[in-house]
Parts: sequence; C-alpha cells; structure tokens
Amino acid sequence: MIHLPSLKTHGMKDKILIIGALGQVGRELYENLEAAYGEGNVIATDVKDPDDFQGRFVKLDCLDSNALFEFVKKEGITQIYNLAALLSATAEKHVDFAWKLTIDGLFNVLKLAKEGHIKKVFWPSSIAVFGESTPKLNTPQSTIIEPQTVYGIGKLSGELWCDYYHQKYGVDVRSIRYPGLIGWKSLPGGGTTDYAVDIFYSALKGQVFNCFLNHDTSLPMMHMEDAIRATMQIMESNEEDVKIRTSYNVAAMSFTPEQLTEEIRKHLPDFQIQYAPDYRQEIAEGWPQSIDDSMARAHWNWKEKYDLPALVSNMLTNIRAKI
Repeated sequence: MIHLPSLKTHGMKDKILIIGALGQVGRELYENLEAAYGEGNVIATDVKDPDDFQGRFVKLDCLDSNALFEFVKKEGITQIYNLAALLSATAEKHVDFAWKLTIDGLFNVLKLAKEGHIKKVFWPSSIAVFGESTPKLNTPQSTIIEPQTVYGIGKLSGELWCDYYHQKYGVDVRSIRYPGLIGWKSLPGGGTTDYAVDIFYSALKGQVFNCFLNHDTSLPMMHMEDAIRATMQIMESNEEDVKIRTSYNVAAMSFTPEQLTEEIRKHLPDFQIQYAPDYRQEIAEGWPQSIDDSMARAHWNWKEKYDLPALVSNMLTNIRAKI
C-alpha cells in the first residue's frame, strides 16, 4: 500500500469519485485512495458490473451528464479521478465510441469543476500523444506532438482542453502521461504494452510466449505501484507547484521484449519467447523509446521506486502466488 504523509492532515475533508474504476489503474487507485482518505470517502463507478470489487461501488455512466451531476451533488463529491477510456489497441477498433468516451466524458467532469461543484480533477494522458515526428530518445516535456492513433488523438485533445479550462476558468485539473503500466493485481485492458504483463503468466505456466512486438522495440514502462504513487502525489501537491496543466511526462524505465525476457530468465532459465508482430507494432513504432520527466521531478518531486530487476522480481513473486 502506498503512503503519502500529507494525506493524513487534510484528506478526510474530501470525498472522491473514481470514474472507470474497474480498469487496470482504477482498482489499485481505489485501494490506495481509500486507505489514505478513509472508508466511505472514496466511491468507485463504472458502466460495467464488478465481479469481485471490494469497496463501495455504484454503476454510473460518465457520458450521462445529468446522472453524473445528480450523483456528485447527492454524495458531496469534491474530487474526481476520470479514468474512463478505451486503450490504444481497442480504440482502433471502435473509433467513434473511443473519441466520445474520452472527450465527452472529460467535458462532463470539467463542466462540474467550472461550475464549482467539485474542486479538483485528475485526468490521465499517455505517451500515445507522441507520434513518429516526436524525438524518440529522452522525449522532452514540450516537443512535436502529432499522434496517429485514435487513443493518442483523444488524449492530446483532452490535454489541450484541460489546459484551456484551467487558464480560462481556473479549474484545478491535473494530469500525467502514463507510460506502459505493469501490475499484477488486474489484467491489462487492450493496450499496446500489454505484452509486458501477459509475458509473466506464460513464463510462470511454462508456456512459450507469443509476443506481438518485435524483440528490439523499446518503450517507456512503469510498475503500477509507481503509477498510483505519481497519480496521488500530483493530486496532493500544492496547487502552485503544478505548473503544467496539459499533462506531465513521468518515467521509470525503458526496455525491449528481449531485455525483459533476459531479466525473467534470471529467475526462470527455461522460459521461451517467439515473436509475431501484428498491428500493434506499428502503433509502438510511433511512440517514444524513453522519456524526459525532469519537469515532474523538479515541480512536485516525482521519483520512481521500481527499476527493471525490481519490477520483474515483484511481478513473478505476486503472480506466482495468484496462479
């Protein structure tokens, strides 16, 4: 469990709504926010019914602006974490709905903040905002951004709307650009970096892993625990320290499928992998290989906990216990 000391002083005054809480990030974020803010002060919502959700859950569609407003007013919500989105690979198959979910869902939350119904918003962006024209190595915070995927186009548009609502209306909206996220508590949900979670299940089951990316495709990655820590840390930072209102670069490590395989083989020497790149390879080739997150480190003291060896050890230990 993640502990941020500053939460203990004023967190109990807030009541938090998580939209899209049944996704890869949402479940772990809920656990950590509830631990920090107290039982009953965090409410999880999604359009799906949960299978095994532990905590307070309400079925709610963020695209229904009236229902969202009534719920926020009824519950006295002060903060919203809006995680609702279709991830990169899935969004390419459902273009219209992916755009609607990303942008209309964001607008509904920003309008609540603009009208004074809530005081703080978190909205995640992604390294998918970058494109083939973006510098691939040590990608700067401010650079050429020309995404060529549905997911990336939606996230870039959302970043600009977040900044607009902050500049125009004073909305306290905060965002980070998630890299590929790797965690053991929930399965991935249709992203281009999903291989880096699935690979551990194959390794522990003694199966040959079929990788949908080339062996030398390097992408920025992060342990889920670090992603949750970054999310909570930026939301707990003083408002004046959050100087970028589009979205912050955050980073932890970069690796290729081949490098990940070699690290896994230090624990499971017989593990085998084969490569069969599909349409996700083209998506990955438009993304950075490494990220410069010096702004996040300077402005609100971001620092990751996990490097590649620590990530692999943690994933193998916890997934082994699951299966």
